[in-house]
Amino acid sequence: MKEDSLEERVARIEGILEQMDKRLNHIESELRDLRSEIGDLRRDLNNRFLWILGVLITMWVTIILAILIR
Repeated sequence: MKEDSLEERVARIEGILEQMDKRLNHIESELRDLRSEIGDLRRDLNNRFLWILGVLITMWVTIILAILIR
């Protein structure tokens, strides 16, 4: 009887470990997706920053030229 209960306990622990493994794999997958999305967001922000910087430099050059030509 004690052997059966020990086997049942081991089987239960194995089942719990399998569920934990599935959940951890799911979390790892979600983290990979999140990292990918964060990388995309960083690229977008860098691209927009460069555009804004380009517009600012163009405006400064235009203003300085307008002042010098005047």
